[in-house]
Amino acid sequence: MAIPTALASLSPREAIADAMYRCIIGLDLNDWALFDSAWVQKSEASYDMPGLLAVTGLDAMKAKLFTHIGALVTQHSISNIRVDVKDGADTASLTAYGIAQHYRPGEGMDPTTKGLLTGAMYSIDVVKESGDDVWRVRKWSNRLLWLDGDRSIVSG
Repeated sequence: MAIPTALASLSPREAIADAMYRCIIGLDLNDWALFDSAWVQKSEASYDMPGLLAVTGLDAMKAKLFTHIGALVTQHSISNIRVDVKDGADTASLTAYGIAQHYRPGEGMDPTTKGLLTGAMYSIDVVKESGDDVWRVRKWSNRLLWLDGDRSIVSG
């Protein structure tokens, strides 16, 4: 299933939220091109899960976040999205809740296998880079609120 990295006719608020969706869907589908399209293409891109993981730059994200989580069977569901943007601005922020189910590769359809369910609050800063009119994530903070299940699935 090929997911496009750009969609036509999005409103500014939809385009801002789409940066978050491209990241999450890219992670769930283990699609580096889609995940990468969601982030600023500079070393300033950062992902932070306070107390657990902090990475800066896409190379570090790929090594410490995408390669590990992308290989799992995951499904992230996003809700309660709030976008804060001023008319004509090229920066914005959004918050959302995320619930994510995680299974080891090949175990997602096995009802006898334990998974890991997590709940989090996302705080995301986005920027519209000059020239292409596409919103991208500059900073993503993922405050983990709860865990239920087998923690070893995401720890190695």
